[in-house]
Amino acid sequence: MLHRRTVGDVMTEEVITLRPDTPFNEIAALLDANDIAAAPVVDDDGAPVGVVSSSDVLRHETGMPDAQGLDGSDERAWGKARARTAGALMSSPVFTARADWTIPRAARELHRRHVKQLPVVGDKGLLTGIVSRSDLLHTFIRSDAEIRGDVERVVLERILGLEEGTVAVEVREGTVTLRGHVPEPRLVPVVVGLCQGVDGVVAVDAHLAAARTD
Repeated sequence: MLHRRTVGDVMTEEVITLRPDTPFNEIAALLDANDIAAAPVVDDDGAPVGVVSSSDVLRHETGMPDAQGLDGSDERAWGKARARTAGALMSSPVFTARADWTIPRAARELHRRHVKQLPVVGDKGLLTGIVSRSDLLHTFIRSDAEIRGDVERVVLERILGLEEGTVAVEVREGTVTLRGHVPEPRLVPVVVGLCQGVDGVVAVDAHLAAARTD
């Protein structure tokens, strides 16, 4: 089977966390010292109950609901602007991911929720890691040599059982070009589909024909 990397493969396991009673000054210092954009807030059991982001810190610093200093009428936003602890400053409820999620599923969730990172939880709802947009992007930033290796060894040889040299593979800037022959015409779309499933592949240009049997 073609292995598709999951959230568990790319997430950060050593997570900087906050407690609901963590004071504001400590929050700002932790985010700055660890060069992170957000940190999950966890309860006594280690379950995430919210997230504090750098935007929340900026709102507090400006004393305004909007980080750019614009006025607002949202009482909750004003409360966060005056917050003294992580519990009052955090965004809640928290949206989470699971380690067995595929990369596309996590990307869709980040986009749907309009967030830049998701705490990752296990079966008991306890924090096991955190995954960010940059973690997901790194999945698709692979060298042409790595992609070619996966296409040749995993797709063509291991999955399809084609003899070495039957299909020539060239990869340039993530675009896979295939030239050669396959045993049957129906295998052409199968080869293309499998290659498109390799992490980092941008497009597949197939010049394949069925091998002659006479």
